[in-house]
Amino acid sequence: MIAAPVIFAVAVLALWQASSLLVPSRVLPAPSDLAGRLLLELTDGGILGYASVTLSESFLGCLLGLLVALPLGYLVAHSAWANRAIGPYLAASQAIPAVALAPLIVIWFGYGQFPISLLCALLVFFPIFVNTQLGLTTLDEDIVGAAQLDGAGRWRRLIWIEAPMALPALLAGIRNGFVLSVTGAVVGEFVMGGEGLGLLLSVYRDRSDTEGMFATLIVLAACAVGIYLLMRALERRVRWW
Repeated sequence: MIAAPVIFAVAVLALWQASSLLVPSRVLPAPSDLAGRLLLELTDGGILGYASVTLSESFLGCLLGLLVALPLGYLVAHSAWANRAIGPYLAASQAIPAVALAPLIVIWFGYGQFPISLLCALLVFFPIFVNTQLGLTTLDEDIVGAAQLDGAGRWRRLIWIEAPMALPALLAGIRNGFVLSVTGAVVGEFVMGGEGLGLLLSVYRDRSDTEGMFATLIVLAACAVGIYLLMRALERRVRWW
């Protein structure tokens, strides 16, 4: 299971190293040079501090998205009227890129962590909403019916039947949304300012520092992979439970 991604990574790095011999380093730095720069950034460049800012914005955005997506997903899953009334507008909202709303968010809320987190929440909302609705509408009807026959009210069914059974789908939505929120945080820092990895990328771009940009992108990718693996482990634990 581990061998396949390791072999693929080695092949990509070998091809990258060979390609870097054919082009200037300012266009494509060699992996061997980039490893040294990445180590420097991790030890003396303070890049982990920038990463922590981006992750905190992502986490806050994910939390904001959850606070809206969960109750709305529950409502649409249990009300045919709400599904017909709200569904088309939610679908239409996906035609508007969240990044295009960034200038409006700046006008409404100014600059700083909160508007960046709000942009993350817009990216996070839809996958969590869809998975919440999917998880609640694909429950075993026999189990839900048996709970109703036993006299379980709406809240007891939600806490003891629906929420545990829909949790794997919900966690999958949170996993996908959280990874997207990291992207949203970086884009938000480009547009709204900030003190995270987006700021660092802007600084290195203005300096034409290709190695610095690659090092920042590697840390950003590592953050996304770490979140993905953490959520996958949580999903496996929940499924076992």
